[in-house]
Amino acid sequence: MIWTIGGGKGGSGKSFITANIGVCLSKLGARVILIDADLGGANLHTFLGIYPPALSLSDFIKKRVSRLEEVLIPTDIPNLQLLSGAQDLLNAADAKSVQKRKLLRSIQSLDGDYVLVDLGGGNSMSVLDFFLMSDGGILVVTPEPTSIENTYRFLKSAFYRRLKQSVSSYPVKNLIDKAMDRKNEEGIQNPHDLIKAVRRISEEDAKRIEEEAKTFHPNLILNQARSKKDIEIGFSIRSACQKYFGIHLHYLGYVVYDQDVGNSIRKRRPLVLENSRSRAAQCVMEIAAKLADSRQKSSRS
Repeated sequence: MIWTIGGGKGGSGKSFITANIGVCLSKLGARVILIDADLGGANLHTFLGIYPPALSLSDFIKKRVSRLEEVLIPTDIPNLQLLSGAQDLLNAADAKSVQKRKLLRSIQSLDGDYVLVDLGGGNSMSVLDFFLMSDGGILVVTPEPTSIENTYRFLKSAFYRRLKQSVSSYPVKNLIDKAMDRKNEEGIQNPHDLIKAVRRISEEDAKRIEEEAKTFHPNLILNQARSKKDIEIGFSIRSACQKYFGIHLHYLGYVVYDQDVGNSIRKRRPLVLENSRSRAAQCVMEIAAKLADSRQKSSRS
């Protein structure tokens, strides 16, 4: 199962969440692979107490190795492997589409119970494509206005990117591009408006978009919550996504603000190992348990 962890901007705690959830899942006996896909700004290894590995995604992208499995490295944590990001590849974020497709296919073929992909900040096409390739995309947001605004922008961009990929008609693709602008001439403000407009061009594409909209179920984690009001922001975002975008967002839970987080990062040791009784570690473990439970349910269905 592939989970991609993204967000509207850097600094929301994606790498912290990815590393610690990965450790939690591995402690449950699952085979876990962590991938640092923050191409050009990789730091996931630091959260695991590992120095920059000799092999990274750079070696695969530059064809120094032929298989992605060759750049996987073991960690000191049983059942947990790491695929480090392309630190030295300045233009990696703008990798050619052929390279990107090859990388996406290779990630999907990795042999692990869970593959957690730590994405870069922003909503570039590469980041959106990584986010959409997964069995479940997870957005990490902090209770700050800028982070919340960027999360909405990311969700809308990912959603419309997915809709655009589902159709083949150029006029419909063009219409979806226009719909991204809230001030578009067609007056499209939400997916319902978009489907009505597409139906005037192609009934078949309208049905495709309806199906894609029904199956787009991203997840949300609120990080650095300091109060009950902060925690409730996750529910507010979920309601707003349903009301204004028609997106069914699953609120996985929250992680409280905890000074132990900073201490664990400075010690280069995952919080759930450094201080498993801390409030933030308990929050992360609850979220990891939900993810493990969702995988078991999906495998039974």
